[in-house]
Amino acid sequence: MVLLRSLLAAGAATASPAISTRQIFVAQWRSSARREYFANSWILAARERNIVAQRFTEAYKKRGQQVAETLKCSLRRNFDICRKGRRGEKVSHRVQCQSTFASSKELSISFPVSVDEATTVDSNLEALLKQLEIDGPSAVKLAVEELELEKETETVELSLLLCDDGYMQKLNKEWLGKDSPTDVLSFPQDQAPGMTPILLLGDVIISLETAAKQAEERGHSLLDELRILLVHGLLHVIGFDHELGPDDSQEMEDKETQILSKLGWKGKGLISAVSNSVMEESNGSTTSGGRSLDGKIRRPPKAGFKILFCDMDGTLLNSKSRISDATRDALNAVLAKGVQVIIATGKTRHGAMAALDPVGLVGENGVISLKHPGVFTQGLQVYGRGGSVIHSAVLDPEVVQEALTYSLEKSIPSVGFSDNRIVTLFRHSLTDVLHTVYLEPKAEVIPSLRDLMESCPIQKLLFYSTPEDIKYKIRPYWAENVRGRATLVQALDDMLEILPPGQSKGAGVKLLLDNLGVHPEEIMAIGDGENDIEMLELAGWGVAMANGSKRTKEVADAQTSSNDEDGAAEAFHRYILS
Repeated sequence: MVLLRSLLAAGAATASPAISTRQIFVAQWRSSARREYFANSWILAARERNIVAQRFTEAYKKRGQQVAETLKCSLRRNFDICRKGRRGEKVSHRVQCQSTFASSKELSISFPVSVDEATTVDSNLEALLKQLEIDGPSAVKLAVEELELEKETETVELSLLLCDDGYMQKLNKEWLGKDSPTDVLSFPQDQAPGMTPILLLGDVIISLETAAKQAEERGHSLLDELRILLVHGLLHVIGFDHELGPDDSQEMEDKETQILSKLGWKGKGLISAVSNSVMEESNGSTTSGGRSLDGKIRRPPKAGFKILFCDMDGTLLNSKSRISDATRDALNAVLAKGVQVIIATGKTRHGAMAALDPVGLVGENGVISLKHPGVFTQGLQVYGRGGSVIHSAVLDPEVVQEALTYSLEKSIPSVGFSDNRIVTLFRHSLTDVLHTVYLEPKAEVIPSLRDLMESCPIQKLLFYSTPEDIKYKIRPYWAENVRGRATLVQALDDMLEILPPGQSKGAGVKLLLDNLGVHPEEIMAIGDGENDIEMLELAGWGVAMANGSKRTKEVADAQTSSNDEDGAAEAFHRYILS
């Protein structure tokens, strides 16, 4: 049994002359026997002005008897029937349908929302349910506006059920043979045409637990995720199916985006063609994709990629700053396929080579060498064809002096980067980590600020402290004090970097692409930190690590597992090698 949110105690025998606006048609939900759905008791859901209740009552009694006799089939058959026949297949049909709506009275939408009995309805869920009751009819109306409905149709109804993972898993196991939960399922209703003035589309079921997890992963609210899943499930109910082929998938993606955009809802739709394997025979799917900047759901180009740009810390390297055998093997396989691999990192070239050398990725046949192109030091040092320097940028000396003075006064460890050199005013255990853990050159201690300023041009500065101090003290202070004179970025939560204004890893990648004559759409990029955001935005296909920052995952086209779970190797196999 399910706990139904809206019940109107009105039976056919005591019905008033007209159906009220707030009446809700509720059918008892039986997960074990959907085929008996219409043999159960009815409480009508409709908004009707001119038709008396007796007409409705007789129609539904007749319909219930007919459907109970004819629907002796499984849900799988209902899926097939619906996906073959309910969608308007030609533009002329949809245009004709739109003109019919324009010349007739407005279509009424019924949208009952319910939750399963195992789910506790607290104040937060109650607020979500109320908002969904408002949102649902708008989504349904947009979704069906191009359907070629029977002219007798006056009301369209879609039911929404919210449940937990256990209930969803039970449905998946019973009807789809898969013993695990998914985010959304759709159960279209097989309905013979012209039977009643109400078209029952079917049911959309959403797991609140899975939706909450996905909302957190994608960096938006639970309401946003529920809206996205509702639209996805609704489109399946009316016959769209992204599993039938590329054209069908693109059509459904476009429709998702159109509905979400028209309603002003956040998100770009659920479908991400290759971000996760779809559940076989299921009308629900779980993806881990992000949102594209142009408002369209994007997919990797069919022609493949020419270049793969890889971040290092937090991406190719695990939390111990080492590259796994799986990631090494995947990179070698990418190279063997003819795709060029280019490192794009906040590290110096020296540090990058030191990290990749133990696994044999340094050299002419590897991914990095003194003759390889690459983007280093957050895009401040860019090497083009043959390893020649095509770009080098330095910080304003005044910013350098102010930052190092601040470091001395506050006793906050800091270092300056200059090509392959790292310099500091005092040694500290935290700055030593750059060498011992991140394999950067050992910091040279310069005796005075004046000597340091004169010893070499500083390309970037790095403060090293606790994540809390970086977030609440150091970053706010420097965000205010270098406004317009420098750029702040973070690759890791315990480091804050100060770069020249307008400089970034993404800008460095763009310079290198111009040098190589390659279009951004021909590249794939993978990263985890906020310093990777512009690079992922630029790339034809941007992938964020599961351990990445919230903002990075928001702009990525897809997500993969964490750096401690060989997420980079997983992405290479999924988007390049498969």
